[in-house]
Amino acid sequence: MNKLCQYGHLWGRNKSCLGVAGLACVLVLWASACRSHRQVRIAVIPQTEGTLFWEAAHTGTEDAADPAGIFIYWKAPTREDDVEAQIALVDRVVDNNYQGLVLAPDQALSLIMPVRRALAHGIPTVIIGSPLPIPAGGNLSYILNDDVDGGRLAAERVAGLLNGHGTVALLGINPDITGIMIRARAFEQVLAQNYPGIRIVEERMGSFNVPHEQQVAEDALRANPDLDVIVALMSTTVDGTLSALDTTPERHSVKVIGFDDAGLPPFDQKRSLDSVIQEDTRSMGQQAIELIHSRLLGQSVPATVHLHPKLITRNNIDTPEVRLMFSQDWTLGRWRWSSAQ
Repeated sequence: MNKLCQYGHLWGRNKSCLGVAGLACVLVLWASACRSHRQVRIAVIPQTEGTLFWEAAHTGTEDAADPAGIFIYWKAPTREDDVEAQIALVDRVVDNNYQGLVLAPDQALSLIMPVRRALAHGIPTVIIGSPLPIPAGGNLSYILNDDVDGGRLAAERVAGLLNGHGTVALLGINPDITGIMIRARAFEQVLAQNYPGIRIVEERMGSFNVPHEQQVAEDALRANPDLDVIVALMSTTVDGTLSALDTTPERHSVKVIGFDDAGLPPFDQKRSLDSVIQEDTRSMGQQAIELIHSRLLGQSVPATVHLHPKLITRNNIDTPEVRLMFSQDWTLGRWRWSSAQ
């Protein structure tokens, strides 16, 4: 009888142990499953925020992330020239173990080391807009504006306005942003090769400061009383140039061709504004998220993608194609990555 009680006591104790062990196994398996299905987090750091130009990119990233269940961390400096803030944001992304990084660099050289650090931590990274002096490959890809095409579009628009003869000022040249330098060189080359009757009489450096850009434009107008066209290579240069023309009504015959307007081009309010050559930031953001997602799934993705900018004029600003570029509706224009594209 005592032995029976002893065996019964041991069975009860072992049964209790087996129950605890079973529960522990269930918890381990549950935690493992949760880790395997952990939500992918991708950080997106544009040049700045609060402008339609970059909010379109935000819309594109969310549009691609939503059906895939991806969480988007969206953060940017309050100014395009706050490079230190952008560097700090990239470092924060690396330290917080995000599974992807999308970056529109404010400055080419200063962002090299932060991006290299992200890559060293195995974070798939996509640079959008303007390139860095780091070759694509491995975990680094580029989705870039085709700035050669942008420079060509501007040159051909100038040639059409001037019928092949006239004078141009090229403002907003910024050596810190590779894409702007590419479009400036392309503009100069197309004019030199195809339109020798058009002279570039003024070339000025640009900044992210609108009052400074206004002063530069006013100086260029005073120095060139016969100026026909101003090509403004930056959004701040566009704003500054239009303000300069507002203060000199006698110069309203000067036409402005701009790049990358911060919002919808104000053709109704600014009759001097002829056209804007706009990057498709919405598609950049959308495709960047799809590319990182594909890479995380082990799929092959291209190292570099170039997207053509759009020449926006009074005649096409209300077309569905242009409106989609600026749309804030995350349900529109969903795109799926395909290696065939």
